[in-house]
Amino acid sequence: MEENPSTHPRPGEAAVSIPTISPKIDLSGLSVPTTIPKGFSEAIRDEMLRDNEEYWAQENVARGLFLIRPVKKWIDEAKNEPVPKMLFSEFWHEGELCILFSDTNLGKSVLAIQIGNSITSGVPIPGFRMEANAQKVLYFDFEMSKKQLEVRYAADYKEHFQFHPDFFRAVIDPDFDLPEDTAGYEEYLAESLESAVVSCNAKVLIIDNLTYLRNETEKAHSALPLMKQLKRLKTKYRLSILALAHTPKRDKSKPITRNDLHGSKMLINFCDSAFAIGENPKDKDVRYLKQIKQRNTGEMYGAENVCVCIVNKPHNFLQYEFTGFGREWDHLREPSPDSADHLLNSVQELHDTGMTQREIAAELAISPSKVNRLLKNGR
Repeated sequence: MEENPSTHPRPGEAAVSIPTISPKIDLSGLSVPTTIPKGFSEAIRDEMLRDNEEYWAQENVARGLFLIRPVKKWIDEAKNEPVPKMLFSEFWHEGELCILFSDTNLGKSVLAIQIGNSITSGVPIPGFRMEANAQKVLYFDFEMSKKQLEVRYAADYKEHFQFHPDFFRAVIDPDFDLPEDTAGYEEYLAESLESAVVSCNAKVLIIDNLTYLRNETEKAHSALPLMKQLKRLKTKYRLSILALAHTPKRDKSKPITRNDLHGSKMLINFCDSAFAIGENPKDKDVRYLKQIKQRNTGEMYGAENVCVCIVNKPHNFLQYEFTGFGREWDHLREPSPDSADHLLNSVQELHDTGMTQREIAAELAISPSKVNRLLKNGR
C-alpha cells in the first residue's frame, strides 16, 4: 500500500498512512473500483462514484448470489407489475405464501376448501372480499380420506355439492414406491409437488398441512428447508400458496400470537402473511379469524377487530358463515357462574319478541344451533 506524500507528520505527530485509490478492475467491460476507502475526502469519493455512473446505470449488476440495482430501478420495475389482489380479504393476497394455523379440530380444512372453492368459481365468500379473477386451485390433502371429504359436501351422502372443475385435489398414492435413485422421501415429495403444479397448471396451492411435509416442523433446521422449497415454487411459477399448520397446546385464556404457530420463528419469518383461527369457549360452533402477519396491507383484523364466524352446514356444504366483527378478548374470557342462566334468559326474552333463531344468534353472537338447543333443552 503506497503512502500519500501529502500526509507527512508535523513535528511531534505520528505518521498517518492513507491508502491510495485502489486500481480499477474490469467487470463486464466497465471499470469499477473495488473499494471506496474511508480515508478519502468527500470530493474524492464523489468523483469515484461519478466515474462509475455508467456501470450502475446498467439493468443488472450481478455479484455472485446477488442481483444489484439502484433502488429507483427496482421501483420502476415494480410499477409494471400488477398490484397484488385479494384472494381472501386482507388475509391473503395473490403471490403470497400465507400460513393459516389453529388448534386441531377447529375447521382449518373446512375454511381452506371454502376459500379454494371461492377462488375457482370467482365468487367471494359472503362477508369477505376477493379481487382476483377465477383461477385453478390445487389442494394437497394429507389429512382426509375421500369418504371424509364426501360427507362434508353432501346431504346425508346424497345431493353432493358440485365443485368447479378447476378445483383439483391431490393425495399421496398409496401404491407408490420410492425410486432407488432418490436422495430421500422429503426430496421426492418436493419434486412431486413441483410436478403436480406443472401438470395441473395451477396458480393457487393449498397445502393441508405443513406437518406432513416435514416431520418436525417446529424445529428450525427442519422448517427452514421446507419454507425455502415453498418460496422457490412460489417464485418460479408465480404461485399463491396457502399452507395450513397446527398450534401446540396453548393457554386459551390468552390472545393468539405468532408464537403459537408450530415452528413459529422460521415459519413466520419466511411467510408473507399469516392468520389464525380461534374458538369461543361459550359456543363450540363460533370461530374468529385474526391477522397475525401481513405485508401487502395494514392490520385490519387484529385483536380489537377479529372476524367472527360460525361453522354451519345449511345443506350440502360445510362452511364458515360470517356474522360480524368483535374483540378477541370476548372469545377468551372464562364464563362466570351465572353466565349460562343469563344467556338462557336473553335467548328466551328475544324469542318472546318474535325474533327468529337466526336473528337471535346474530344479536347474541352465538350460533343458531346454540339458540335452538337453549330453547329446546334450556341449556
